[in-house]
Amino acid sequence: MRCFFRLPKSFHRTFATQVATSLDANALTLRPYQHECINSCLDALASGCTRIGVSLPTGSGKTTVFLSLLSQIPSPQSNPNATQSLVVVNSVELARQSAEQAARLFPNWSVEIEQGAKHNATGFADLTVATYQTLVRAERVRKFDPSKLKAIIIDEAHHSAAPSYRKLLSQFDPNILHPDRTNQPPVLSHSIPIIGFSATFSRHDGLALGSVFERIVYHRDFLDMIKDQWLCDIRFTTVRASLNLDEVTLNPQTGDFNPSSLVQQVNKEPINELVVKSWIDRAADRKSTLVFCVNIDHVRALTATFRRFGIDARYIDSQTNPTERKTLVSQFKEGLFPVLVNCAILTEGADIPSIDCIVLAKPTRSPNVYAQMIGRGMRLSPSTGKTDCRVMDFVDVSTRLNVVSLPGLFGLDPAEIEDEENVGTLESKSQAKTTPSVPGFDDDLDYLSDPRYANATITYIDHDNPFSLMDNGSGAPNLFRLSQNAWVGCGNDIYVLACLQHGDVRIQSKKDDEGEEAFTAYFIPQLNERTARQAKLPTYMRRRHILDSATLTEAVKGCDTYVAKKVLRGAMVKGVLRTAKWRADAATDAQKKFIKSRWLNSKSGKNSGKEATEEKIQKMTKGEAANIITRLKHGAQLRYDKKLKEVNKTKNAAMSEQARLAKYKVQVGPLTS
Repeated sequence: MRCFFRLPKSFHRTFATQVATSLDANALTLRPYQHECINSCLDALASGCTRIGVSLPTGSGKTTVFLSLLSQIPSPQSNPNATQSLVVVNSVELARQSAEQAARLFPNWSVEIEQGAKHNATGFADLTVATYQTLVRAERVRKFDPSKLKAIIIDEAHHSAAPSYRKLLSQFDPNILHPDRTNQPPVLSHSIPIIGFSATFSRHDGLALGSVFERIVYHRDFLDMIKDQWLCDIRFTTVRASLNLDEVTLNPQTGDFNPSSLVQQVNKEPINELVVKSWIDRAADRKSTLVFCVNIDHVRALTATFRRFGIDARYIDSQTNPTERKTLVSQFKEGLFPVLVNCAILTEGADIPSIDCIVLAKPTRSPNVYAQMIGRGMRLSPSTGKTDCRVMDFVDVSTRLNVVSLPGLFGLDPAEIEDEENVGTLESKSQAKTTPSVPGFDDDLDYLSDPRYANATITYIDHDNPFSLMDNGSGAPNLFRLSQNAWVGCGNDIYVLACLQHGDVRIQSKKDDEGEEAFTAYFIPQLNERTARQAKLPTYMRRRHILDSATLTEAVKGCDTYVAKKVLRGAMVKGVLRTAKWRADAATDAQKKFIKSRWLNSKSGKNSGKEATEEKIQKMTKGEAANIITRLKHGAQLRYDKKLKEVNKTKNAAMSEQARLAKYKVQVGPLTS
């Protein structure tokens, strides 16, 4: 059969030799997971499912898999003349790579490329590799007769839910809705299997992949591929920098950084110098380094910084001439220079196995983008002596945002990870780690969980609730070992000892002259209400300073001494003991009335229900009531409500972030339309 594969003349000299010496399909050796993947696809097609997705990481040989799959998909019994296949890709580089691979593996196939002005396919080849940008033009797609097609492959299939893709694919499957709902679906002679392949089979822009594919039939995670040694190991280096990422705006659809905002924080000479100096320190011995930047300005500025330090770095971006781009990539593959800087050019489709270092000067919140970037360096390359790939992340030391990093995929904080970690050591640390969680929040987290929330330190404790009856409503069980007196906690390191009818002693935290935590204490004298009214004075008098202390222990002991000597002399001091007899008596009606008015109007009272709250109040002892009233007088309810608001805010943020990250998780099974 005649070969229609049309490539530039410069390629023809070597192409004939490659075809002549290539292996046929029977001699092709597939890896075990590639066999599994093909069998899963064939089983799904045999069951009647015609729109299926496959998730395989970068470097796993997706092209080999889908070409081998095409060789095993028979023509439909209802239409034996449907023998052609169409592979849709999203870049000229991918089109060339796929066509070249098909010609090598299956030299008896006729192969054509449909792309731009240079490559015009006839529509009669056994296999046509086409860019979707070309196929969206009606006159270009019309040459492919659906009645002649036995299958369609979509490479980088995570793009396929976009309107432009659905407009194209709806012409080959009436179940895929055209973006224009008035468009009439096609009437076809047979069902054409549409099979999507992607390393990142998920979208985060709200477009459901279920609008194109019925189910994902196979998934292999890149971390598993590394552990099984189908991909090279990663040597992780984290570089700490003040990037001010909290000031960067986020894309409301994807949750990732807006490039125009991000570049203002990362494209600074001190940061660019840090990138280069870190590379010199940790990766100067690497043969092939690929650097990812935010935009064109960043690409060129960082390249200039590399060159200023004597490093032969080159760059490619969207403004690079196609011929020059091809030359640069070819020279980079051949190892003619050590560093190639790019922006959104080599994120997808770059097949350069020799890459042994990835520098991520572009922070991202997208696991997909992160996987695509580091995936460029995960291919095996024993011929170049490559044993692993160094990945250099730049971590913002101050951000509270979830920025994706390799440790983060294991639920670890990258700021706490030592240099020279790899997948094995990160996994061991992840398994050994005990992670406190936000109470009331789902603890069943996967490896995409945000480490910031997995290590949440804001914890809702029942003692903070001023109406809690735990430990007699004291709110300060931590003081039980420090004092026998009935100290109560009012939140924010504020502790109060009610001195019967004589006033209150209050301890609260402060900062000393050196900024260290310390404590200060004072006494607030209280007049008898009748005496205060007669003298036209306030019930509480001006506070008196008692002491300053470096520790809470010293403050409590000092205040207990002050109460015994200055406030409640003699036997009266026994009245403030936690074990004082009066505290076991039933609460007075006045106490109950005051607490009821505050409790029923509080959030905790409304959540508990009126009847349950009133029942607790009726059973309350005088000591419990006195503690609650003291806490309310000293602002415990306001502090508790504020803390509860912060906890709920953290929980909601964590749930929102998990929902965002969950969209990136790939699972075998049906897809939601």
